[in-house]
Amino acid sequence: MFARIKEIEEHYDELEVTLGRPEVIRDQKTYQKAAKEHSALMPIINTFREYEALQGEIQNNRSLLDDPDPEMRALAKEEIETLGSNLEKVQENLRLLLLPKDENDEKNILLEIRAGTGGDEAGLFAADLFRMYSRYAELKSWKTEILGVSPTGIGGFKEIVVLIEGKMVYSRLKYESGVHRVQRVPETEAQGRIHTSAVTVAVLPEAEDIDVQINPEDLRIDVYRSSGHGGQHVNTTDSAVRITHHPSGLVVTCQDEKSQHKNKAKAMKVLRSRLLDKEQSEQQSRISQERKSMVGSGDRSERIRTYNFPQGRVTDHRIGLTLYKLEQTIQGDLDLFIDPLITHFQTESLKQQQ
Repeated sequence: MFARIKEIEEHYDELEVTLGRPEVIRDQKTYQKAAKEHSALMPIINTFREYEALQGEIQNNRSLLDDPDPEMRALAKEEIETLGSNLEKVQENLRLLLLPKDENDEKNILLEIRAGTGGDEAGLFAADLFRMYSRYAELKSWKTEILGVSPTGIGGFKEIVVLIEGKMVYSRLKYESGVHRVQRVPETEAQGRIHTSAVTVAVLPEAEDIDVQINPEDLRIDVYRSSGHGGQHVNTTDSAVRITHHPSGLVVTCQDEKSQHKNKAKAMKVLRSRLLDKEQSEQQSRISQERKSMVGSGDRSERIRTYNFPQGRVTDHRIGLTLYKLEQTIQGDLDLFIDPLITHFQTESLKQQQ
C-alpha cells in the first residue's frame, strides 16, 4: 500500500510543477485536466501526510518512555495509546481512498421504475417509489426530469423513466437497482388481507456522446400519433417516437412532448444510457467475479428490499438491515439505508484488496 502511495505522491508533486508552468496555464484544456487530477489525488496525499505526522508524534513519545520522571513516562504511554488509535483510523481511511474508483460515480443517472407482479397495487407502489426518489433528490438539491411515463390510470405507473442530475448522483443511488417488494393491504381489499407486490428499479449512469458511439444506420426511427385521454387532449400530429437499435434489439419510445424533435432527443438519451449499461454489464461479467463475492450484487433480478406497511418496517436483504422507519424512508430519508450500503460494499472491496 505504501509503495503505491509513494508513487502517487511523486505524481502529485509532478502535477504541482506542471500547474505552475506558463504554457500550461495558457492552455486551458491541459490545465483543467491536470487540475482535476491534482484535486482527485489531494485527499490521498493529505491523509498520508496526516499518517506520517502521527507516526512522528508516536516516535517522539516513545523516546520519553525512558524518562526518569514516572509521571512523564505515564503521560507518554497514554499519549501513544491515543495516537495509535488515531493512526489506525487514518490508515483505514487511506485504504478506502486507494480503492479503485467507479468511473460512473460522478455521473447523472436515468432511474427506471417498472411495476412487476401485483397488478394495480404494483403500479401504485411504483408511484410511491417515484415520489420517494423525487423527495430524496430534493433533499440533495438534485434536478429531476421525467423522460418517459406509462400511467395505469388509477394513480400508478406501469413504467416511469426519470433523469436525475446533480453532484455524485450515481455514487449515492447505484445500489438501488433491484426488486423492491411491498407488503400492505390494498385499498380495494375488502377482507383486509396483506398483498405482496414487486417493483423493479434500474439505475443507469447517464451516457454522453463520447461514452457510446451509435451508428445512425443501426437505428430504425418510427413516428406515430401519441395516445391521449380523448376529446381535446388527443394528439393530432405524429409526435411520438419509437427508436429501435438493431444490433442490441433495444427499443425505446417517448411520447410525452408535443414536439417530435424533443421526443426523439429524450428517446436517444435513454437509448444511450441503456446501451452504456449493457456494455458495462457485459464487460464486468467478462473480466470480474467481484460482484458474486459480495452479499448481494445490486442486480436488477434480485430482491433487495422489502417495505412492510402493517409493521412499519423496511428491510434491506443484502446487508440484513431492518429499520422500523417506513414512513421516514418513503418520505425520502434514504440515507438511512444508502450510508450503511456504501460502508458495506467498501468493506467487501477492502477484503478483496487484502
